[in-house]
Amino acid sequence: MEKQTFYITTPIYYPNDKLHIGHAYTTVAADAMARYKRLRGYDVMFLTGTDEHGQKIQNRAHEAGKEPMIFLDEIIEWIQNLWHQLDVSYDDFIRTTEQRHTRVVAELFERLVDQGDIYLGDYEGWYCTPCESFWTERELRDGKCPECGRDVQYVKEDSYFFRMSQYVDRLLAYYEEHPEFIQPESRKNEMINNFIKPGLLDLCVSRTSFDWGIHVPRSPEHVVYVWLDALTNYITAIGYGSDDPGLQAKFARYWPADVQLVGKEIVRFHTIYWPIILMALGLPLPKKVFGHGWFLMKDGKMSKSKGNVIDPFWLVERYGSDAVRYFLLREVPFGQDGVFTPEGLVERLNYDLANDFGNLIHRSAAMMNRFNEGTVGKPGTFAVADEAMASLSAQTLQEVEQHMDEMQFSMALVDIWKLVRQVNKYIDDAAPWTLAKVGNRERLGTVLYVMAASIRVVSILVAPFMPKASAAIYKQFDFALEEQTWQSLGNFRALHAGGRVAAGTPLFPRLDMAAELEILANLAAGAQGSNANKMNAGGAGAVQQTEAVQQTEAVQQTEAAQQTEKVQQTVAVQQTVEGQEQIGIDVFGQVVLRVGQVRSVEKVEKADKLLKLQIDLGTEVRQVVSGIAQYYTPESLVGQKVVVVTNLKPVRLRGVDSNGMILAASQEGMLKVVTVPEDMPNGAVVK
Repeated sequence: MEKQTFYITTPIYYPNDKLHIGHAYTTVAADAMARYKRLRGYDVMFLTGTDEHGQKIQNRAHEAGKEPMIFLDEIIEWIQNLWHQLDVSYDDFIRTTEQRHTRVVAELFERLVDQGDIYLGDYEGWYCTPCESFWTERELRDGKCPECGRDVQYVKEDSYFFRMSQYVDRLLAYYEEHPEFIQPESRKNEMINNFIKPGLLDLCVSRTSFDWGIHVPRSPEHVVYVWLDALTNYITAIGYGSDDPGLQAKFARYWPADVQLVGKEIVRFHTIYWPIILMALGLPLPKKVFGHGWFLMKDGKMSKSKGNVIDPFWLVERYGSDAVRYFLLREVPFGQDGVFTPEGLVERLNYDLANDFGNLIHRSAAMMNRFNEGTVGKPGTFAVADEAMASLSAQTLQEVEQHMDEMQFSMALVDIWKLVRQVNKYIDDAAPWTLAKVGNRERLGTVLYVMAASIRVVSILVAPFMPKASAAIYKQFDFALEEQTWQSLGNFRALHAGGRVAAGTPLFPRLDMAAELEILANLAAGAQGSNANKMNAGGAGAVQQTEAVQQTEAVQQTEAAQQTEKVQQTVAVQQTVEGQEQIGIDVFGQVVLRVGQVRSVEKVEKADKLLKLQIDLGTEVRQVVSGIAQYYTPESLVGQKVVVVTNLKPVRLRGVDSNGMILAASQEGMLKVVTVPEDMPNGAVVK
């Protein structure tokens, strides 16, 4: 049977400078989806690349004293090396300066002129060079570009225009007939209300004020302007317009794209201009355009001009590609904005990767070596707890597949980590060390088998997100090739008993919170070391870092330990004004505070002071019991954005489970719940 195809694209990035962690976010997300679909048996085409024409490139090359192509080649090499370090498994990398693209763009431009979709006119208005966008007077904000806030220039020149206006009704009808086309749903409303209803203007598609680009054959003084050039990469890369029968067949096989993944700032171009261009060419439209949110810094969107960008090379070099990939895809619900904080990064790496995941793998392998001569146990009859693990694995598989098909990466990881934590709890409850001590070999064999079988399931489920760690686990536990497939997940007992298990070292070592926060603070301030600026910086994998990095870490951890000791000695004698001991950042950093929105509230039976709240933390809904019933009615709390301590041990109050605590301030018998602004996303870290 022929494989079903899956074509996914990232936007092509503008290489006027190096990329930052926000660009990596998009590409890693696309890679996780591509890897997932390959595991499911799809014939995947994963495209990324660079948009290399335009005035900005010409200006930047001139400033650098280089020819544009020489300037570009250096940055493209850097970008491709970055994707290699992040384990991005793209199938093709398109450069818009390649002949396979430039020839087709010139030809389709002529075709669109001939069929009346493009006409020659005069442009007069405001232009933003950094955004490469034209704006009307009414679209400016305080006289500046509405996208980036920079100054705009008034320009007047001959230009070709695309008759966007004549396709509006057809585009709106397509939106109505294909509600899944723009995701998330809110992005569609933005397009209609902000750009189409006010009146869609014809699009300027050529410039004469610079010459770095594809020249219009009939009017060589005109250069094809950015969006008609850039957007068509998605079809030229897979063979559109080619005379080669093989490339023609490739285009027929993969187009239309299944998912076009973009940042929310360019949704307009991909859901208004791009569909109209395709309609004019008589081609099918992509099945879905997904506009994800931004990774913001505390002072707003990452921007080179602000100097607040995070260098992804540096993060990979220090923490490993798997750790960076996990953080990017777990921290923020896909589609929403999120805030990048050093605390959030270190917490994820310490709690999720080191404590939960890494500890599970390390302790399990150690027990199999200690209690069963380094082999997977031979199972006997499954007890209730064993069947429960098999059942949870099957349930997790279903949930992960659903979330991945909806591109909800963080939700998929939440479910995988529920399984990880349950396996850890299973080990604690089953106590294989006790079984070994009392000589219950049959039960010990079953427990060790269930541990290994659960790890096999987890290692496959995390493969799209953390490919290095997954491969390392396959090797450490000697899983056979047929035991590494997605299809094998349907059978919890597909694992063969008796396989060799290496003891190994922890996949993700625990980090010193105080030391890492200081280093990351310096990085965010632009004070990172020279390694972050290397064109060909060497990245470390999640499983094994370079010797140089390990030596650097050892020195930093020693210095951090010495500093912590000094702080602790000082704390021992210092007292606050209220007579309480002071604490260091390492202690405070252990408390995880997140924004949550109250979804529902009800009173706890036979408890006058207690309310039971269901709180949305972005990636999960937590039940929290709080003693605030004397100060709040249930209905007054619904919808409130509150601050939740999310890493408290669960407790049971009056027979009701509570998984966290909401913060409140009290004075003179009054109590007020701490709230945050409505625009803070659920799940955001509070520090």
